[in-house]
Amino acid sequence: MDGTGPSPAGQSAAGQGNDRLALLALISAFGFIFISRGVADSWMVFLLPVEQDFGATRQQTAGVYSVYMLTTGLSAPLAGLILRQFGARLNYGLGVLLIGCAMFLAAQASAIGELYLYVGILASMGISAIGIVPASALIGRWYRHRMSVAMGVAYSGLGTGSLLMVPLAQWLIEWQGWRSTYTTMGCGLAILLVVTMLLPWQRLAGATPLRGRGADGGTDPAGGGISLRQAVRRPEFLGLALSFTFTGFSMYTVIVQVVPFLVESGYAPLKAATAFGLAGMLSVGGVISTGWLSHRYGLRPIALLSFTCTFAGIFCLLFLSYHRLEWLLVCFVGIFGIAQGARGPIVATLSNRLFTGPSAAAIYGVIYACSNIGAGIGAWGSGYLHDISSSYRPALLVAAAGIVMAALPFLLLQAFRAPVPIQPAVPSHPEKSP
Repeated sequence: MDGTGPSPAGQSAAGQGNDRLALLALISAFGFIFISRGVADSWMVFLLPVEQDFGATRQQTAGVYSVYMLTTGLSAPLAGLILRQFGARLNYGLGVLLIGCAMFLAAQASAIGELYLYVGILASMGISAIGIVPASALIGRWYRHRMSVAMGVAYSGLGTGSLLMVPLAQWLIEWQGWRSTYTTMGCGLAILLVVTMLLPWQRLAGATPLRGRGADGGTDPAGGGISLRQAVRRPEFLGLALSFTFTGFSMYTVIVQVVPFLVESGYAPLKAATAFGLAGMLSVGGVISTGWLSHRYGLRPIALLSFTCTFAGIFCLLFLSYHRLEWLLVCFVGIFGIAQGARGPIVATLSNRLFTGPSAAAIYGVIYACSNIGAGIGAWGSGYLHDISSSYRPALLVAAAGIVMAALPFLLLQAFRAPVPIQPAVPSHPEKSP
């Protein structure tokens, strides 16, 4: 050491304190993402009983999830604004409160239209407040080096939430009905609200970013970086936005219909929900390993590999619609599941590397919103295609085409091969003659 800093003992104590806070920040980000995804994906097992109770069409019930995805995407910038203006405690506390209220209200719904309001809008605003965008801001304050690995751990909360909460929701529905299950979820969120308010948010959100090397070993520029207005004019931003839009569209064209598809194919509801949860479990390992693999082999090749796995998984499900073969279901769960969510850490890391500075979170927030908008369109479109064709095959073919479109920016844009920070354009002024 150069002798100008604190004593070794002081440095050790500070380092240990920072390590504990950094770990708590990562665990908190993971936990809230776990809750947000688990609550959101539980609609997959509510879909059929709600449909039967209200005599609704598949398009109407899938539309609830479509509205949820659209609202989550559109409210993501609002969550970022609340986080920046009022702090993490209010942002996360308000998010948990909104989700809990939505669950209690959904249990009392008397028409499918009310679920559009409670689950599609109210819950989605709360989920946005505790989801990926605020988590990326929280993690970014502590993890500058190997950010893709930290984001991979946080993103694994998506798959873990599906793995545990979807089968649990199915079991509760079979035991006590869908209305009582929503009430049970609301009670759990009331307990979570108390825990949320007790967390040391001021210390978690007030960390000083680590100095030196930037995310994943890149340099940490001292300049102001690029603004959101400048970023949206860049082909790199357009490529990430389009890739995330088509990814969300394709994934949720499939995901929303997996459980009903398997049930109508002759599988028991609990087995169908378990298969869905197992795909989510595999996504945990896939997302975590994506961070490590992309750090070792590069973001672009791992992204293209994940698109290939998703494409193959969709065709396994398509073939399953013709022949009910157990190995096709196993292949779908394995191939589709391991790639599910894998693009999240890759796109977050690419955005972090390309767009630096104070607007980095806002830029990623808009890119993330594109994913949710695409997912909302895909969720609604899957129900529409099912209703007009009485088949799942058209939706699966459209989803496969969407995955091809999502992969194109990674194939065509040179900047995704070796991303470097984009500097704001400096207007040139001709020198004045003396």
